[in-house]
Amino acid sequence: MPFSNDKRKKPRYTVFMELRVLKYFLEAARLGNITKAAEKLNVTQPTMSRQIKDLEWELGEKLFERTNYSIKLTPAGELLRERAEDILEMADKTLLDFKALKEDEISGDISIAGAESKNISFLAKCIKQIKAKHPKIRFHLYAGDSERVLEKLDKGLFDFAVIVENVDLKKYNQLTVHAVDRWGLVMRRDSELSKKDYIEPKDLFGKPIMVSRQAIIADLPRWLGDDTKKLNIAATLDLTYNGSVLAREGVGYLLTFEGLANTGRDSPLCFKPLMPELTTPMYVVWRKGQNFTRAGKVFMQALKAALE
Repeated sequence: MPFSNDKRKKPRYTVFMELRVLKYFLEAARLGNITKAAEKLNVTQPTMSRQIKDLEWELGEKLFERTNYSIKLTPAGELLRERAEDILEMADKTLLDFKALKEDEISGDISIAGAESKNISFLAKCIKQIKAKHPKIRFHLYAGDSERVLEKLDKGLFDFAVIVENVDLKKYNQLTVHAVDRWGLVMRRDSELSKKDYIEPKDLFGKPIMVSRQAIIADLPRWLGDDTKKLNIAATLDLTYNGSVLAREGVGYLLTFEGLANTGRDSPLCFKPLMPELTTPMYVVWRKGQNFTRAGKVFMQALKAALE
C-alpha cells in the first residue's frame, strides 16, 4: 500500500469518522481542485490538503491523482466517493429524524425510491391524504433501478421502495399494488412498425432498440428467452422521458411501460403493446424489523389502507 512506510504516529481521533473531512473530500472531487473546494467551504487550502492527506494515510490508499492544475479521483477515490455520499446522507437523515422526535406535532422526512410507472397514483393519493392532516411531514422521492434502490434501502437511506420485480421476502416486508404495468414499443407514427396493432418478437430483430438496463436482465428474457441476445440495443437508459425524446428524433424504438411517454393524438409518437402480452407487477417494500419514526408509521397506515 502506498502509505505503508509512513512512520507518523497514528492520530488520537479517526479521520475517516470526521464527517467534516468527508465533506472536504467530496467537494474536492466535485470541483477537481483543492483550492477551489477550500474557498467554497470557507477553509484554508493548507488545512484541506492536510486533512485529505491524513485521510489517504489512514486508508492506506491514494485518493487523488494530482497535476499542477487539477486533481482527479483514483479507483480508490471513486470507491470512497460512493461510500462517503452514503455516509453523509445517512448522517443528515439521522439528524432530521431525531429533530422530529422533539416536535409536538407529527413531522419528519420520508424517503421513497422507485421505478417509473403510471401506477404510482396510489402513492400520490397517500401523500395528499397525509399532507392534509400532517403538513409538517416531508416526502422525498427518488428514482433508480431496483438493484441500487434495494442497496440503499438495506443501508437505511430509504424508508420505502416501490419496485417492479419480485424480492427476497426473507429480507423485506411488502404490499402488492393492485395494478400491473404493460410493456410495449414507443415509436414515431411514420415508422415501419407503427401500422401494426401489436408487436411480436420477430418484429424487433434488426431494429434499433432503446430499453432500460434492468429490463434487459429481468423483463425481456421472460418474453424473448435466449432471443434477447438477437436484439440490436441502440441505447440503454434510466429515464423513459429521455428515451421518448430519442424516439421522437428517430434514433430507435423505445421498449417501455405503457403510459410513461406522451403518445396522445397531438404527439408524433405512438404506443403498440407486445404480443404475447408482457406485464410486470409492482410492490411496496421495506426492511424487516425496521424502526419507523412517527411520520413513517403514519405513512405505513396510509399505505395499508390503500393497498390491503
